[in-house]
Amino acid sequence: MHRRLVKGESGEALVELAFVTTTLLVFILGIVDFGRAIYDVEVMKNLAGEGSSMASRIDPSQLSTAAQTVVNSAGSDLNMSTKGCVILTMVTNESGTLTITAQAKNCAISATSKIGCLQGVNGCQSSTPTLPTYASTALSDQVNGSSLAVTEIYYTFSTITPVTRILGTNSIPSQFYSVAYY
Repeated sequence: MHRRLVKGESGEALVELAFVTTTLLVFILGIVDFGRAIYDVEVMKNLAGEGSSMASRIDPSQLSTAAQTVVNSAGSDLNMSTKGCVILTMVTNESGTLTITAQAKNCAISATSKIGCLQGVNGCQSSTPTLPTYASTALSDQVNGSSLAVTEIYYTFSTITPVTRILGTNSIPSQFYSVAYY
């Protein structure tokens, strides 16, 4: 009788080990990819802030150079030259009317600005920007000719573990977006 009891328990322990190991493996894979995603989002936030700061200090005709600089600054961390898009936009207060006056993009992926577009470029019909209330109010309160530099960054994220197949494709977004106003 003692042998039967030990034999039955060892099979039960094997099943429990399989459940625990599977759960632990999914947890560890999730930590790896979620950690990478959080790191990439933080790098994007920093790049967007630096891009807006740089764009606010240069001549608007140099925005394309600034966009390339932001892409280069990402380095190998994000590889923006193949997986990302940087859009720099200048919004100017023209006698109380906010207008997009310059825009440049450096994109390896398909992305459009959530702020707006420069009228007449690529079929754009209006240069009226879509800004958050606080940004519109702040720029409207400034003197005529004041500008706001906006940097938008899109990035295509891909997992390195099968966690999205296990937890579902919506567990980690496949595209990240970051914006900064300066």
